[in-house]
Formats: sequence, structure tokens, C-alpha cells
Amino acid sequence: QVHVEESGGGLVQAGGSLRLSCAASGGTFSSRTMGWFRQVPGQGREFVAAVGWSGDFTDYADSAKGRFRVSRDNAKNTVYLQMDSLKPEDTAVYYCAADRLTYRAIAYLQQEYNNWGQGTQVTVSS
Repeated sequence: QVHVEESGGGLVQAGGSLRLSCAASGGTFSSRTMGWFRQVPGQGREFVAAVGWSGDFTDYADSAKGRFRVSRDNAKNTVYLQMDSLKPEDTAVYYCAADRLTYRAIAYLQQEYNNWGQGTQVTVSS
């Protein structure tokens, strides 16, 4: 089991930046794809970005492309989500999660992940 904990959320004005961190412990972090999802109250959790186990492969939701960048440091057991040019519609609770499987190139669906963190709130004011 990989335990994850997100941090770095906060209140920022539109156009600003935040960097989220996801610290992992236990399990086999370095062999698992890590994903970022977000959720707005009353709506389902949506995929934002993911980074493959080696860090060589990343992918993003259309809403995040060109503005967000996901990366990982396997030596520090940490995944990052750099968010630039933030918009009010980016306001949500952001979650980090670890892939259920090891050595999968990438994963996009919630059911492909387990070991979810508690989330970190991101609020973007207009």
C-alpha cells in the first residue's frame, strides 16, 4: 500500500500559480503511475494529469494542457503538479492517487487508482 498526502493548495487570484505536492510513503511508489484528480462539490471526480512510473510519460486533461505540468521525483517519493495561469474554474479539491498496478504506462480512470489522499483545496478568485 502506498500512502499519499497532498499539500500546497490555497487561495490565488486568476492568472496566478500554485504548486501542489503529493508525498508518498510505503509500498512501491517508484513503480506506479501517479495521478491527479479534482472534484467540485456536487460533481464527480475528474482526471487532471498523470505521470508514468519512470517519469518519462505524462498526460493531461484538455483543461490542463498548456497550463499545468506534472512531474515526479522518485528519490523523494513525491509527485508535483505545477499549475500556472489559473482560472476560477480550476477551483476544486485536488487529489493525488497511486495506480493499482505497477509498471503501467499511464492510467486515466478513477478505478485504475487506489490509495487516495485526503485532498487539498485550491481556490481561484476572479
